[in-house]
Amino acid sequence: MSIATVNPANGETLKTYEAMGEEEIERRLQLAEATFRTYRTTSFSERARMLNRAADLLDEDRQEIGRVMTTEMGKPVVQARAEAAKCAKAMRWYAEHAEELLADEEPAESDVKDSGASRALVRYRPLGPVLAVMPWNFPLWQVVRFAAPALMAGNVGLLKHASNVPQTALYLEDLFHRAGFTEGCFQTLLVGSGAVDDILRDERVRAATLTGSEPAGRAVASTAGEMVKKTVLELGGSDPFVVMPSADLDRAAEVAVTARVQNNGQSCIAAKRFIVHTDVYDAFAERFVAGMKALKVGDPMHEETEVGPLSSERGRADLEELVDDARRSGASVLCGGERPDGPGWYYPPTVLAGITREMRVHREEAFGPVATLYRAADLDEAVLIANDSSFGLSSNVWTRDENEVDRFVRDLEAGGVYVNGMTASHPALPFGGVKRSGYGRELSGHGIREFCNITTVWHGA
Repeated sequence: MSIATVNPANGETLKTYEAMGEEEIERRLQLAEATFRTYRTTSFSERARMLNRAADLLDEDRQEIGRVMTTEMGKPVVQARAEAAKCAKAMRWYAEHAEELLADEEPAESDVKDSGASRALVRYRPLGPVLAVMPWNFPLWQVVRFAAPALMAGNVGLLKHASNVPQTALYLEDLFHRAGFTEGCFQTLLVGSGAVDDILRDERVRAATLTGSEPAGRAVASTAGEMVKKTVLELGGSDPFVVMPSADLDRAAEVAVTARVQNNGQSCIAAKRFIVHTDVYDAFAERFVAGMKALKVGDPMHEETEVGPLSSERGRADLEELVDDARRSGASVLCGGERPDGPGWYYPPTVLAGITREMRVHREEAFGPVATLYRAADLDEAVLIANDSSFGLSSNVWTRDENEVDRFVRDLEAGGVYVNGMTASHPALPFGGVKRSGYGRELSGHGIREFCNITTVWHGA
């Protein structure tokens, strides 16, 4: 498998890397295990000092690493710089809060006295080396939201990044080293996907986290299950964006455009299915389509670009197949839907209407700037359409009716419900999904405890 930087704006291969061989992988596994033995005993203050330093360095590098990310996977450079800033913010948040989040927990003495204990507590201890299998779409953020809590908990990290973002992967290893973390605390493994199984089976690897496709998640979960190792999976999403009659339609349509095309539409938590109450369907659709048409598509290195190319030729072909299948099955193309001429893997912002359950785009995740519009007769039908998906990552609801809000929060099958706003990940809030969107949580206190040994400590009388 090729490990290379290929510029999606023009298809040019810029750098190619040799995959690490068995000897180098073994050296890094040995180093991870040896480093963990000592790193696990470091204080929270020492870990925080180094993580804060990493955040400072990342802020200094924001322009440079932003251009690297854009070159490797095509996101608009303005969004790439914002991603770097978000990572620095998350590092500082965990540096500040990790000790509090992992503090010993002591039940009331009256609750444990019948166990014969004079004192009992729960302590969070690190597990060891954690393998992170990460995707290309947010090449910094996906890694940092694992690495920051893992390192603050006393674990060490092994990163198997997507093979089309090797420069970003190597930058991350260098960043943590420059911040003062010893070499074995965070290591990048330049390997293809075929090497993951053997690495995960190694006894020195104690757990794994994966963000990516459902097939990749199944493979990692299967091996981890066989080896009885903890995993956290964040897989695909086909998030609903529900608009009810009381919504601010101008604002809802404006946010809907951003929610669909953020990161060139290549985001698991991008809104993809727009479910609109029939009373406001036409008014919303008019605003939404106009907004999608007005987006500036072009060179992602230009400051004014809002939508760049897709990350790969295969990714564009997959998206085209979904649109063509829907068109053949009777969907209306309200805008876009045709590959532009010229170099690069561009695809225009596209809106499809008249979606039926038989269409692939109804069942599968559209990983690119393609939106589907649905008409709902009432709240009950809106919930039915929203839940008619194998995914359940997040959801968006637009209404000013608090009773409707309560219903959506109660009934939507998703890991998040964002009311009158766009789904976004934040270090203080847990992130993850249900159904085939995966299991476990990243971020917040829930995320930092995922890779901890939750230890009961009991003292006799």
